[in-house]
Amino acid sequence: MADEYADEARETPLSGSALRRGARLASLPAGFAARTTWGIGRRLVGAPAAAVMNDVQRRTADQVFSVLGQLKGGAMKFGQALSIFEAALPEELVAPYRETLTKLQDAAPPMGAATVRRVMQREFGPDWTERFPDFDVTPAAAASIGQVHHTWFVPEPGAEPVEVAVKLQYPGAGEALRSDLRQIGRLARLFGTLMPNLDVKALVAELQERVAEELDYSLEAQAQARFAEAFADDPEIVVPTPLAHTGQALVSTWLPGDRSLADVIANGTQAERDHLGEVYVRFLFAGPERAGLLHADPHPGNFRVLPDGRLGVVDYGSVARVPDGLPAPIGPLLRAAADGDYDTVAAGLRTEGFLKPDARIDADVLQGYLSPLVEAITTESFTFDRDWLRRQTQRLSTPGPDGLSTALKLNVPPEYLLIHRVWAGGIGVLCQLGATARFRSIVAESLPGFADA
Repeated sequence: MADEYADEARETPLSGSALRRGARLASLPAGFAARTTWGIGRRLVGAPAAAVMNDVQRRTADQVFSVLGQLKGGAMKFGQALSIFEAALPEELVAPYRETLTKLQDAAPPMGAATVRRVMQREFGPDWTERFPDFDVTPAAAASIGQVHHTWFVPEPGAEPVEVAVKLQYPGAGEALRSDLRQIGRLARLFGTLMPNLDVKALVAELQERVAEELDYSLEAQAQARFAEAFADDPEIVVPTPLAHTGQALVSTWLPGDRSLADVIANGTQAERDHLGEVYVRFLFAGPERAGLLHADPHPGNFRVLPDGRLGVVDYGSVARVPDGLPAPIGPLLRAAADGDYDTVAAGLRTEGFLKPDARIDADVLQGYLSPLVEAITTESFTFDRDWLRRQTQRLSTPGPDGLSTALKLNVPPEYLLIHRVWAGGIGVLCQLGATARFRSIVAESLPGFADA
């Protein structure tokens, strides 16, 4: 009994006060300042500047991602979002802490047994053990605002048990999520030091906008059910079927296997990288057309590799509702860009609101800026890798017509914001995979107006 009380006292991962969680996050800039001062001292005694900076950044990253992972909630969700974009960082900067960063894609410290039992009783009633025989309190996976248990579920009295995944929300997740994201927004400059080409404030703002939906597992169950129906007969993609839910618990059919795309990124063969990268892209494009929804959390931990090679997709808390599919102009505009018709591209971007009202831009300047970004759909086969992404990131952040001077004339309209973020994140994952695939054919099959233009 004493052990259980100790476990319960220790395992309240998201119920700590906003003050305590804020203090943990506030330790990050203090630590960075101390390391910077230490680095200046090393330089004064003759240490090379580049070596000192790399050491400071590595130590900062170790602290940052350790804190983000331990806190879960909004802190870890933000860390997972950052992890998608690590491929854009210079190799000499990211290599020392890539393992620390990518850990956030696939796992997190779990709740203890006492907390799990308390949550199950709260969500499913005092007789919950009758509906979940042989329930294992040890989670199969743990993430930012919830964890998953592999067990059996009796849908109704007398029915045969079904092998399921039970997703439980951490106690205090809502308060912690909102508090963490507010605090992280105040620390944007620190995170900008680690990822200088990422708009941290915009990323945090988007995560804040979607908090309510991600915390409501009833909404997630509805979205997952639509995806499950839409992909029921797909030969390469599997969506688990939701069987029961409350506002903070979700029961779905079990997906076998213990690998994710994060594991493929770390250890997969090139054949796996190419095949699964192509399936991953097909899923992101097919959701709007088939289900009227875009899966909006593309980090690798949400994509599971089944033993038969199919790709299982989980976590539908963040989705974009696109009942008519992706915006109709996307296909024709991408086709015009692929064909080098940048007069049409410029006119279309202005009509859709991508060009600021007072912006003046020549078609050839727009072509110099955009053509490298649409390179994947100008050839039959293309390889996304870290080198390509670093080149593009560096180019787009450099003054001149192919970089910042053109970027400042562009704007992402509100109806395209989430689509833009998902596609950017998807490209980040493809570059981590180093995947080669027939991306032009995928776009032609998925986007109305591309093949017809």
